[in-house]
Amino acid sequence: MAKTVLVINSGSSSIKYQLVDLETGEGLASGLVEKIGEPIDGHYKHEFNGEKHELEEPIHDHEQGLRRVLELFGEFGPKLDEAGIVAVGHRVVQGGSVFPQPALVNDKTIGKVKDLAVLAPLHNDPEATGAEVMRALLPDVPQVFVFDSSFFFQLPKEASTYALNKDIADRYHIRRYGAHGTSHEYIGSVVPEVVGKPAEGLKQIVLHIGNGASASAQISGRPVDTSMGLTPLEGLVMGGRTGDIDPAVVFHLIRNAHMNVDELDTLFNKRSGMMGMTGFGDMREVHRLVAEGNEDAKLALDVYIHRIVGYVGNYTAQMGGLDVLTFTAGVGENDDIVRRAVCEKLAPFGVKLDEEKNSTRSKEPRIISTPDSSVVIAVIPTNEELAIAHKSAALAEAGEDSYGNVFTR
Repeated sequence: MAKTVLVINSGSSSIKYQLVDLETGEGLASGLVEKIGEPIDGHYKHEFNGEKHELEEPIHDHEQGLRRVLELFGEFGPKLDEAGIVAVGHRVVQGGSVFPQPALVNDKTIGKVKDLAVLAPLHNDPEATGAEVMRALLPDVPQVFVFDSSFFFQLPKEASTYALNKDIADRYHIRRYGAHGTSHEYIGSVVPEVVGKPAEGLKQIVLHIGNGASASAQISGRPVDTSMGLTPLEGLVMGGRTGDIDPAVVFHLIRNAHMNVDELDTLFNKRSGMMGMTGFGDMREVHRLVAEGNEDAKLALDVYIHRIVGYVGNYTAQMGGLDVLTFTAGVGENDDIVRRAVCEKLAPFGVKLDEEKNSTRSKEPRIISTPDSSVVIAVIPTNEELAIAHKSAALAEAGEDSYGNVFTR
């Protein structure tokens, strides 16, 4: 029988899931639950064996949504009691300094994940709720928390520390935690094989650019810097987030626009970035506007590229060189225009892009630089679900985590 892991990513009003085959690494089934707790009908999408099944009905809470997900598996397949599930892995954005490693789900760890919601209010609460519900629905299957921030807990102190008053920083746990760590760790681990270079001493930058976007610098597979900080707001320009911005903008808007904390939170996290500058968070729409001659969209794209190139230059200097630059996630994997624009800015440093390879669409890992480029440019599809599945299965097999938690049926 195959061994599988059900990977759950619970958001405030949505749930993404995928059943991962541990042997092949393939997603056997996947789905999405949307509009949880909203006054309009919610939406379910379940895909298995090349078939897509959709359903619309009110979804009052995560428990109702996940119960229906299990019913969809029973109705459309694969049947979970025959799928060889060894664990359920839950993606959690913020583990803070409490969870440098994955953890088994129990009352204690659920409580700590909820406590850490002060560092990720949009993410940790629904992620903890999803784990609570699945623990009740599948009590005989080990449940595992896998934290996005764990990989970057290894950052050197000069990269993780803000120049903030030390007493305040210590009291309120303010430091750079990073995010998208599962993706950055996965990509960093497969780059050596893709580019044919040894992992030891390899200096690489990973650009995880989708609706959320982040960059990491890694030497020998260990992180030395990352763009996201205390929260996922810091760093690159994103679909709806500002990325780096002078914090005094907050004071200015409080004093002059009389905005409160919630309004500022929404403005910076949901109504800014490409959405705020162009009206669209989807880069395909931004490119359409640029092609039509829209000056706001052209400026927004220029800002987007400028920020990415700035981080590449910064990290190259910090590492004392660069061997591989990898693009991943939705924009990174599919947007040849963005990749070309970044590489053109880096051309004075000997970066050479193979235009034909860059413009070819593929779901396979590939090198898109020329053989004589000073830096290898790669495009590698991320697979956070596979990484979460492997970590969850390993912990389930061990039966205990590094915090002394033991799974008992």
